[in-house]
Amino acid sequence: MNKVALSGTVRTATGTKDAAQLRREKRVPCVLYGSEQPVHFSVEENALRSIVFTPEVNTVEIDLEGRTVQAMLHQKQFHPVTDRVLHLDFLQVQDGKEARAVLSVRLLNQPIGVRKGGKLNHNMRKLRVKGLPANIPSHLDVDVENLDINQSLRVSDLKYEGLTIMDKPGDVVVAVKMVKKKEDPAAAAAGAPAEKKK
Repeated sequence: MNKVALSGTVRTATGTKDAAQLRREKRVPCVLYGSEQPVHFSVEENALRSIVFTPEVNTVEIDLEGRTVQAMLHQKQFHPVTDRVLHLDFLQVQDGKEARAVLSVRLLNQPIGVRKGGKLNHNMRKLRVKGLPANIPSHLDVDVENLDINQSLRVSDLKYEGLTIMDKPGDVVVAVKMVKKKEDPAAAAAGAPAEKKK
């Protein structure tokens, strides 16, 4: 998993007015969960681009005024019109304690079935996993080269060392289906019964 460093400022005041003032100063209100008490802090808005606007999962090393904490991004809130980041929740992670993450699924290679004219259906683009932080990657690679027409890969088919996939074992992650042939309009018209004359 990639590691990104953030510098945070602990918030002494919380609430709607304080959060609004922080956003006017181009800072984003954040909360860190996982310790005895939630920690409220803020970070510069521009520093969040490599964490928020990416499908990859990162370990975030947060410097809270001299105290360094390892965390993962848990939830993010955007402005409905401008897509500006309004609020972030982080979960503290520890090396010997399992963490949970939602990872993007990246498909590798072209399936045999697609080369034969089939269509690739990528049904699940994200999977929920748990494992020790050191075993959680930035994303999940799935090799689909051997998938033929009418074959699929389910959650139960995917194995990653040190990881447990939390989604239902029978859910289809990716499949190759036969493309339905479109009927030629001219042929269809030729085969249609002639209209009776009145």
